Amino acid sequence: MSADIKPIFRYGHFISAGAPKQVCVMLILPEIYEALPHKPYCTDDLGHLVIRPRQTAVKMRYIQHNPPCMTHFICLDIDHKHGAMRWAEEYLPPPRWTSQNPSNGHAHIVYELKTPVCTSEHGSRKALDYLAKIQAGLVRETKADVGYTNFITKNPMHGHWRTEVWTKEAYELNYLADFVDLRPLTNKEKEYGLGRNCSLFDTVRHWAYSAIREHRGKTWEQWYNSVLKHAQSVNMMFSEPLPYSEIKATAKSIAKYCWKRDAYHYNEFIYRQVIKGSKGGKISKRKPVATSEQSLKPWIKLGISESTYQRRKRLGKI
Repeated sequence: MSADIKPIFRYGHFISAGAPKQVCVMLILPEIYEALPHKPYCTDDLGHLVIRPRQTAVKMRYIQHNPPCMTHFICLDIDHKHGAMRWAEEYLPPPRWTSQNPSNGHAHIVYELKTPVCTSEHGSRKALDYLAKIQAGLVRETKADVGYTNFITKNPMHGHWRTEVWTKEAYELNYLADFVDLRPLTNKEKEYGLGRNCSLFDTVRHWAYSAIREHRGKTWEQWYNSVLKHAQSVNMMFSEPLPYSEIKATAKSIAKYCWKRDAYHYNEFIYRQVIKGSKGGKISKRKPVATSEQSLKPWIKLGISESTYQRRKRLGKI
């Protein structure tokens, strides 16, 4: 480690602590604890994930760091003996923290976002695409594992890892974008990380644009279930499928958009037909007849409106 790059706080096997380690880290990273899901996935063995309340989950080695459908943290998985310092070697900004395996040096580098990005139907697709490109750029710069899903991380509040807090700063996307090459995602990058969200959205929406026509006259629930089923099918093509909450959010977003869009264009089509028919009628309209009611306007002589005249006429009162 360079002499001029030092962590704010260091915690792990190589530190002798007077206070209990878990308590020590909880005092240093309280805001990170609050950002964790209320019931995150967690485990001591990566082969078996369980869901536990947050106060129980922080006692396990691995933990889900982002809430469902929300990205607070970008995590990079570095399989290198000096993994915790890859950000410094590539002149990237200091991460919020790094958690390193003391036995082989492999580490997770974690950046905190000042403005979290929503990945549900309520979020911005442009923001998600932007975030996916930034994440992919950081992966390329640090030579991180492209296949890492950004779902489970080494728990920075667990004593098994060497945790180093490098900054208290959270970054805006525009700031992180200055350090990476924002080029389009490769086919492989679209199958992992946040690239899966973008790939799922693009694939399903292009299918839905035409599939909505077959659901005219059907209910919203039938249409939504059809989109959800297709989204689940697309998701199974990924090496690491997205969680169901992410699929459900994407399917709902696409279904709502296409449902509203189709109704709008259908009504617009009817309106255009009415306008065309109106213009055609004016062109082909017969010439006025001097003895017709429209020419004589008998309701004026009677001192009543045309609608009243026509109503009385239908009732035989005129």
